[in-house]
Amino acid sequence: MTPQDLLTQFGPREAMEYDVVIVGGGPAGLASAIRIKQLAAEKGQDVSVVVLEKGSEPGAHILSGAVMDPKAMDELIPNWKELGAPLNQAVTGDDLLMLSETGATRTPSWLMPRNFHNDGCYVVSLSNVVKWMAAHAESLGVEIFPGFTAAEVLYNDDAAAHGGKPSVKGIATGNLGIGKDGEPTDNFQLGMELHAKYTLFAEGARGHLGKQLLAQYNLTEGKDPQSYAIGVKELWEIDPAKAQPGLVVHTSGWPMQDDTFGGGFLYHLEDNKVTLGFVLGLDYKNPWISPFEEMQRWKTHPSIRAHLEGGKRIGYGARAINNGTLQALPKTVFPGGALIGCDAGYLNAARIKGSHAAIKTGMLAADAAVEAVTAGRAHDELSAYPKSFEASWLYKELHQSRNFKLWFKKGMWVGTLMTGIEQWLLPKLGISSPPWTLRGSKPDHVNLQPASQFAEIHYPKPDGKLTFDRLSSVFISNTNHEENQPAHLTLKDASVPVAINLAKYAGPESRYCPAGVYEYVKNDDNSDRLQINAQNCVHCKTCDIKDPTQNIVWVTPEGGGGPNYAGM
Repeated sequence: MTPQDLLTQFGPREAMEYDVVIVGGGPAGLASAIRIKQLAAEKGQDVSVVVLEKGSEPGAHILSGAVMDPKAMDELIPNWKELGAPLNQAVTGDDLLMLSETGATRTPSWLMPRNFHNDGCYVVSLSNVVKWMAAHAESLGVEIFPGFTAAEVLYNDDAAAHGGKPSVKGIATGNLGIGKDGEPTDNFQLGMELHAKYTLFAEGARGHLGKQLLAQYNLTEGKDPQSYAIGVKELWEIDPAKAQPGLVVHTSGWPMQDDTFGGGFLYHLEDNKVTLGFVLGLDYKNPWISPFEEMQRWKTHPSIRAHLEGGKRIGYGARAINNGTLQALPKTVFPGGALIGCDAGYLNAARIKGSHAAIKTGMLAADAAVEAVTAGRAHDELSAYPKSFEASWLYKELHQSRNFKLWFKKGMWVGTLMTGIEQWLLPKLGISSPPWTLRGSKPDHVNLQPASQFAEIHYPKPDGKLTFDRLSSVFISNTNHEENQPAHLTLKDASVPVAINLAKYAGPESRYCPAGVYEYVKNDDNSDRLQINAQNCVHCKTCDIKDPTQNIVWVTPEGGGGPNYAGM
C-alpha cells in the first residue's frame, strides 16, 4: 500500500496544534525549545512548543567527539554549572601530531594554529549533554516526543501568497506497524500530524526532510555544494595508570594518502574513559577505501595504541558530519520554517566543533520565532534569523575558517600549509580573517573514480583486542530495528547497484558503510545482487551522500529504531 492508500483507508490523521514544532532533539532543537520557553516567560505569554526525536530517548542518536566550547551554553543557560550540566572535564592540554606510518611529530605549542587551541573548552559526552538539556527543556514546559519520526513535510494551500511556493504547515509522523510487504499489520497505527505556525528542522547533517526542503525552496541557489565527512567513533575504558583527564589529541597524516582528507582525534574524559575516532572526507576518490577499516588501522599507530592497550572498548558509532563552509551554507528560512544546526551546515570543520554552533543557531531561530508568534504572525519567513546570524560571533568564527576544508581538497600538504598561514600567521600579523575566499564546485559523490584505476586495499584482520570487525562494533552500538518493517534504505532503481556500482566501482557501498548494511551476495545462478541489512543501520547517512549514482535514498524507519548510544 502507498502512504496515500493508507490515508484513504485509515484516515484522516489526528492533528495537534502548536506554535512551534521542532524536528530533532539534538543540541540545536533543544536549545531552540529552551530559548522559546525562556523568552515566552519573559514576555508573560504562553508559546507552545514540541520536540520530535526519532531516537528511543533524547541522546540515543547523538554522536560527537566531543570537545565542547561552552560559549553558546553560557548564553542559553548561564547557570548550567549550578544546574549540573555534564560538562565536567575541562581541557588540560592539546597535542597536534603529524603521523608517519611508525612515527609522530608534535607541533610545538607556540606554532599551533588557533583553531586547535581548546582553552576553556570541555571534553564531554554529547549524548549525556543532550539528555540533560532535554530534562531542562521539560522543566520549562517543553513537550518532547521520543520515538517519533518526522516522516513528511506538510504544506499549506497558500502558494499564491508566497511567490508560488506553499508555506510549511508542519509535519506528519511515520506510520507504525507496516510490514515488510508494505501492508498494515495487526499493530498498525496511522501517523499523526503536528501543525505549527513555524516548524524548525534540526535533524543533523543530511537531514531527511531538510534535504527535501532544500530542493522544494531552491535554498542552495548560488551556493557551493555541501561537503561532508564520516566520523567513526569508539569509547574506551582505559588503564587508570594511562588516564590523562582533559588531554586532547588530534592527528593528521598516516594512514591517509595525500589526496584524501582524514584525521584522528583522541580525548581523555573523566573516570578513565577515552573517546576517539577517525574523520574521513567523503570526497575521496579511491573506491577501495573503507572509513571503518582506516579507523581500525589508525588505532595501531604507536601514538594511539599507547593510550588504549590494556583497556576495553565499550562503545561504537558513526555519523556523517558537515564540512561547514559559509560558501555552502544554504538560505536557512522559507515560508513557515527554518533549518538550524547541522541540518543547515553550521559546523566549524577547522575547530572540529559543531555543538556550540548548533546551540547558537537554535537560539537565534527561537528569537525570531517568538518575535513572530507574539506579534500574531504565522507561516511567513523568519527573516530576523539569518540577519541575526550575520551579526553574531558565530558568523565571524565561521568566516575566519571558511577556507579550511577547501584547502585540504587540494591535498594534505597544501591544506596543512594554508591552515598554518590562515590560522597562525595572519592572526600574528593582526589579520583576523583571510582576505581570499575559495569556492567548491562538486558534490562529494562525483569524486569517486573507477576501481580499475587503483590497487585494491587489503586491510589487516582485526585482533579483537585493539581492532575489531563491523558486526561486533554494531552490536555494542545497541542498534535495533523492528525486523518486520520496510527497509528504510531504498533504491530508486534496483538494477543500478550491480550494473554500475559493482561493475565500475567494485561495490563501494560494501566498504563506505560503517555498519555492514550493504553486501554483494551470489544468487543461485551465480549472478550478483545487493543485499541490504537495514537492521544494522546506525543512521550515519553516509550512503545517502557517497553513493556514486545517488540511487540510495535514506528514509525514516519506525520511531525508536537505530542505535541507542550510551555515553557517546
